[in-house]
Amino acid sequence: MTIIFYDIPSTLPGNAWSPNTWKVRYVLNYKGIAYKTEWVEYPDIEAHAKKLGIAPTSKKADGTPSYTLPAIHDTTTGAYISDSFPIVEYLEKTFPNTPSVFPAHTHGLQATFDGAFVDGALTPLFQFILPATCPKLNPRSEEYFRRTREATFGKPLEEVVPKGDAGVTEWAKFKDGLGKVDTWYAKSGGPFLLGSTVSWADLDVAAWLIWLKVVWGEESTQWKDIASWQGGRWGALIANLKQYQTVV
Repeated sequence: MTIIFYDIPSTLPGNAWSPNTWKVRYVLNYKGIAYKTEWVEYPDIEAHAKKLGIAPTSKKADGTPSYTLPAIHDTTTGAYISDSFPIVEYLEKTFPNTPSVFPAHTHGLQATFDGAFVDGALTPLFQFILPATCPKLNPRSEEYFRRTREATFGKPLEEVVPKGDAGVTEWAKFKDGLGKVDTWYAKSGGPFLLGSTVSWADLDVAAWLIWLKVVWGEESTQWKDIASWQGGRWGALIANLKQYQTVV
């Protein structure tokens, strides 16, 4: 087993839910790299990272280091890498004989994709999905998730979800945001951003979408709505990448 992959568990079937860790899981599966998942509850992430020497991924508002997952340990090289895109860049470099997620010299362009996707499409989503995610976590992680997210929003998570006309308006904003991304896909003439070729961008989008699918459930009104938008673009994307959704 070459790679140890650190992820955050849940009470959901298959355990995996986090969009940021799904980005790496998709890439590991797409490349066919042997790995094993080690599950780390939210309140244990910082101590776990410090113990292993895993670098922080950002800074908190008070300037102290912030430790997040995903992270990996390559048992062959001894490397510990944190944050999804640096991990993917490491995997590309270290396993050159596996399928590339930066095909046709697109590395530079794809490095900007996640920011463009989140800012362009996902901002209205978080007020809906974060409160729905909280009860899907194990008790210790649920308490941490609730406490930290409520500090960010300044109110209980139950009050974060917009209701009535405001809810309809915000949900429509999310649909419109995905509509903008759909125009990017439409230019390729295929199911993926590069046409018939899978790349980092597709696995990135799918990671965010599978979060919604597993938290709300495949038969939920929310997921059925999203899967049908833009001519069924997003449901089809998840279906086309199903072979890379294995949780090892």
